[in-house]
Amino acid sequence: MQYSIKLTLLLLSVVLFGCRSEFETIRTSNDPAMILQKANAYYDAGEYQRAQTLYELVIAPYRGQTEAEQIAYRYAYTYYYTEQYVLASYYFKNFATTYGGSPLREETEFMSAYANYMLSPTYRLDQSYSVKAIEGFEEFANRYPDSERVPEANRLIDEMRAKMELKDFESAKLYMDIERFESALTSFENVLKDYPETQRAEEIRYLMARVQYEYASRSFRTRKPERLRATIELAENFLNRYPDSAYVPEVRDYLDKSNKELKELENV
Repeated sequence: MQYSIKLTLLLLSVVLFGCRSEFETIRTSNDPAMILQKANAYYDAGEYQRAQTLYELVIAPYRGQTEAEQIAYRYAYTYYYTEQYVLASYYFKNFATTYGGSPLREETEFMSAYANYMLSPTYRLDQSYSVKAIEGFEEFANRYPDSERVPEANRLIDEMRAKMELKDFESAKLYMDIERFESALTSFENVLKDYPETQRAEEIRYLMARVQYEYASRSFRTRKPERLRATIELAENFLNRYPDSAYVPEVRDYLDKSNKELKELENV
């Protein structure tokens, strides 16, 4: 039994060593044609890391030749398939710039944006790559308005904008929870401005009235009148926009209390 196991391990080692030896032999051969042939074989077999290593060796020797376009195209994809999305985006864009007349340009411009989309994180994290992806997809849609990829680009833009909207909304609520009222109000206003089609508009305007009321209630006497007036304005705006909202009783209460307190202050 032990002999059988040892023999199996020995054979496996020989096979693995043989594979490595073949790769190293090709890599150090200084034969561009042989290297490119093997790079393509690795690529077709899904061995993208090895293909990438070999493609790097033939980029310079084949520059300006007919093979250069396919090398650049596949080289970009090796980064994508190995989940090196930052470099994938760069090399897809580089392909589109270098081979402006290529029929593959449209695909690589889309993939440059898509690689950044793959880097777009959960809404709680920094959304820099979401912004880059959105800009890339918008540029793509403008350049290729009739492309069959445009609907997918628009869908992904909507997905990332929804994520960014949620992040901004949750940040505004956090300011509210820790009683940084001015920051909360500004953040809620920015959500409405940056995402005019938001489905949260009713809730946001309710929360703005609530935050402004709490802000006014906790203000020094000298600052209360202006902040009560701001509460009244927000409350009236909400009631005019959403007369059937479930938030109406609460917002009306903010309005009534603010009017009453303001009158008392003005009479004094």
